[in-house]
Amino acid sequence: MDLSLKQQFAERWGRYFPRAELPIAFSYADDVGGAGPAPIPPRERCFVCALGEVRAGASQAYVKEAVGCAGGRRYLGFSTHLRPNFEYFLSYGIPGEMEGERYKKSPERVRDLMREHPPFEAPGRSIVFKRWDKLGPQDEPLVVVFFAAPDVLSGLFTLANYDEATSHGVVAPMGSGCSSIVYYPYLEGRSAQPRAVLGMFDVSARPCVPADVLTFAVPWTKFVRMVENMEESFLITASWGKVRSRIAGG
Repeated sequence: MDLSLKQQFAERWGRYFPRAELPIAFSYADDVGGAGPAPIPPRERCFVCALGEVRAGASQAYVKEAVGCAGGRRYLGFSTHLRPNFEYFLSYGIPGEMEGERYKKSPERVRDLMREHPPFEAPGRSIVFKRWDKLGPQDEPLVVVFFAAPDVLSGLFTLANYDEATSHGVVAPMGSGCSSIVYYPYLEGRSAQPRAVLGMFDVSARPCVPADVLTFAVPWTKFVRMVENMEESFLITASWGKVRSRIAGG
């Protein structure tokens, strides 16, 4: 990646979003990409919980076996499979056999949903996650992911829509926590007009993040435009200055 862009974003992020958490980014590779190999979890574990270590600064490369749930492996591109009777698991379950999560009204609605979201194949053996300050010249990020509170999200949301002719430069599709930070933004990045993805509404993944945090995942080409626009956007106004002061704790 362009290290001048890395520095430019870091400087502007610190100025307009003081004390806000740095984002993380991911890419796919056939090796660990300068990151430590993520450990194989001894039991099923939500992938969003595992990313807490990346947010803290540990660069990690995940192969299929290091992703601790079937949904995570599917939404990271490592598998086409879902657990047996998934349509019942996501809806009302099977009495005496499986408790349902009740995220959809019926198995039929789940089947309809899954037809709209076919799996994709990961373009590398590993998916490599690094915090922004850990990225190097060899990295080629595909998506930048922010874990952010409402004031920070308001700035990211407005910036993502700044140069769009539509009011829908950000989408919030229903899905798992990992789908909102990998699956959806990765596919958006392959579209002609990529949109940012607001996420982490997945009730099952919510315990893996603080109570006041959602995610905002931005395909790389859109992220670059957002950085370029920062110095001429609302971020330089007195209105944002009031929000910026609150982000800074002032």
